[in-house]
Amino acid sequence: MLIQNPRGNYSFLKGISPYSAGVAASPGYELEHARFLQPVPLARGFERVAARLEELGRPKQALCGMELRSPKPFTFRGFGEFNAGYVKVLESWGIVLEGGLNPVARTNVAPEIDPPAEPSLYGFTYTVPSKTDSRTFVVAGAGELPEGSLDPHDVVRRGETSAAALVEKARFVMGLMDGRVRGLGMNWDLATCTEIYTIHPIHPFLAGEVLKRMGRGQAHGVTWHFTRPPIESIEYEMDLRGCRREIVL
Repeated sequence: MLIQNPRGNYSFLKGISPYSAGVAASPGYELEHARFLQPVPLARGFERVAARLEELGRPKQALCGMELRSPKPFTFRGFGEFNAGYVKVLESWGIVLEGGLNPVARTNVAPEIDPPAEPSLYGFTYTVPSKTDSRTFVVAGAGELPEGSLDPHDVVRRGETSAAALVEKARFVMGLMDGRVRGLGMNWDLATCTEIYTIHPIHPFLAGEVLKRMGRGQAHGVTWHFTRPPIESIEYEMDLRGCRREIVL
């Protein structure tokens, strides 16, 4: 369900309490993506986001995407506890909508090598006024769990990392990405960055299960982050975006 968020100048796909499933800029606006040279501890990261938005003359409600890095995957319970604190910040910024709807898309993964000492912010996305007719969007990260579920029993091929299991996981996650892209009224041809998050080999299925399904978006390839998804027992995650402007802060 695509929901309009006029305060932030974007629409979003309903997700769950901690994040939406994706966002798309409203007419007259576009999404701009920023990332840090190195992840910033989350509290400081929120301060940097606020400063960037103030610099651009944008309200805090313009924030529509967050990319986090965690020290290690959470348990399902620990993930819920972390999310409660994260959402409180968004509530204090006046971002969370009536009924607890969270419009901000999110990806949260745990680097396998040199992870941060505490949850940190890697990048973020926000709306800015635009005179172009570009269609810009962000699809939130998703692993091999059905939409709306945080039940460990729903993990596709849970506990398995064989080649066949990884293909099935990748195929399932690609299906989630497809659904979210369509739900936003977008298509893969508009994608400018597609990212995969796993510590497992991706080359056996990359061409058949990912690139061939990306349309002309595959011209940009994929970025493979050697990370684990945010929750224990999830092995493979993806996200993507279509943004015309990307900066490093």
